[in-house]
Amino acid sequence: MDKYDVRKQFKELYAPRTRDFDVVTVPPLKYLMLDGQGNPGTAPAYAEALEALFSVSYAVKFASKHAGRDYAVAPLEGLWTADDPVAFTRGDKDSWKWTMMILQPDWIGFAEVQDGIAKAAAKKVPGLDLLRLEVLDEGLSVQILHIGSYDDEGPTLHRLHSEFMPANGLAFAGQHHEIYLSDARRVAPEKLKTILRQPVRRL
Repeated sequence: MDKYDVRKQFKELYAPRTRDFDVVTVPPLKYLMLDGQGNPGTAPAYAEALEALFSVSYAVKFASKHAGRDYAVAPLEGLWTADDPVAFTRGDKDSWKWTMMILQPDWIGFAEVQDGIAKAAAKKVPGLDLLRLEVLDEGLSVQILHIGSYDDEGPTLHRLHSEFMPANGLAFAGQHHEIYLSDARRVAPEKLKTILRQPVRRL
């Protein structure tokens, strides 16, 4: 049996273009999530969130493989917001609020996640009590592939918000969503691949 891979199952959602914006319809998808606030580069809570998410996701994956259904752990994703939207343009990262998450296959449910949490708890992984399994239904969205440093996303987002969306009669309908296709620990900043997604509605 072929290994299930969400990036192949939903290719149109995980392989956008780099120059032009793509309009897509995102179906309801099930994520393992954890909320927090603070600078992702320095906040201990952010590092703990990633450790909890990946520890449980891999524990669940190995249990599923042992039961006969193997799959590739999906890439890290994040929803980003701030009480003051200007915090993003001025780089006030300490006030950023985030929901970090990893997509789970549709056959993974609460029981499988609880078993994965128990396995991670045995290894003293922090932040497990903050994890939740939740369906995110973004629907109509606009996305593009950004190649480069996270700090260089500004011009692309400005073009999306100030040019593409108004020109196409679209308004905001959800949080800024990023999908990290590269491992920032192993890839140079200028080569990082990140999908930038914005849920929208038609005016």
